[in-house]
Amino acid sequence: MSTAARLRIPSPSDSSSRRHVPRLDARTPTVHAAPLRLVEDAAEPPVTPPRSSGQAERATDEQKYRYSMATYLRDVRRHTVMSRAEEHEVAVRFLATGDQKLADRLVNANLRLVLKIAFEYRVPRRSLTDLIQEGNVGLVHAVQKYDPNRGVKLATYAAWWIRAYMLKFMLGNARLVKIGTTRAQRKLFFGLRRARADLEGKAGAAVGAEEVAASLDVSESEVVEMEKRLAAADASLDSPIHVGDDRSLIECIDTGGSGADVELENQELRAKLGQELEAFGRKLTGRDQLIFRQRLFCEEPTTLSELADEFNVTRERVRQLELRLKDRLRKNLTKKLGDAVAEAAA
Repeated sequence: MSTAARLRIPSPSDSSSRRHVPRLDARTPTVHAAPLRLVEDAAEPPVTPPRSSGQAERATDEQKYRYSMATYLRDVRRHTVMSRAEEHEVAVRFLATGDQKLADRLVNANLRLVLKIAFEYRVPRRSLTDLIQEGNVGLVHAVQKYDPNRGVKLATYAAWWIRAYMLKFMLGNARLVKIGTTRAQRKLFFGLRRARADLEGKAGAAVGAEEVAASLDVSESEVVEMEKRLAAADASLDSPIHVGDDRSLIECIDTGGSGADVELENQELRAKLGQELEAFGRKLTGRDQLIFRQRLFCEEPTTLSELADEFNVTRERVRQLELRLKDRLRKNLTKKLGDAVAEAAA
């Protein structure tokens, strides 16, 4: 197992905490303090959270969330920040030995950085705890790739990985349907509105998609498509077409093909047709059976000339025998299957 996989870092939903912590809610509490000061000034959570069913019912989601965050902030506060010299020494030793305990020290000493960046991206509709957890993963990845000999602080280097993991999470969870799957789409997702605002501020008027595309080095069609995606909200296929209408959107979508009942009917017809063809072929003899097997009921039909040589007759005679056999087959299938023969042939 790799060192990254074995690292243990405090997480808002860490089940290994010594005291039970309720599962975090997706809502974000209102906190007006600066992120780093919030870590230092966080109040101690109660000794035990509500455990009885009656207490659990009375406890609101906000209370559970605040308790979980307070517990996490307390755990982060237990880890002191390293000095530049100490951080460099530990990083050099970890680079040489790969010791897990050294990696733990580097990660735990920079958990405050994850909190700081998570608060920068916090919005009411986005879970702060999810951002923290994604940032923690980015921090672990940064510790694994950090080279202290390049003269860059770990916090400076790790900030790029922390932001990358958070932004990736934000992009993947912004909508139920992903709207940024290519490199150009990701660039537009994060920079389209900012680029348009900058250009309109310089020009003093509205700018078109062509100018925005040139500033972001993407095509004009991609800008138009992303603007449509960002402007439109997710819609459920089960939602009604209009208020008071019992019909749903999915009922009005043209699938471009037949329904399930029609497909099932066609499958049964084709199966019955195959059975009738096999039964008709077993009743034939002599030339008719050879023509049926080698001309009508095969993937690669034999040519008329080859059959003419085999029968020692002319090509025209073989063609006449084939037409007569087709007429017999059509009459037999019409007798057995009725009008469905024409539908199967189509």
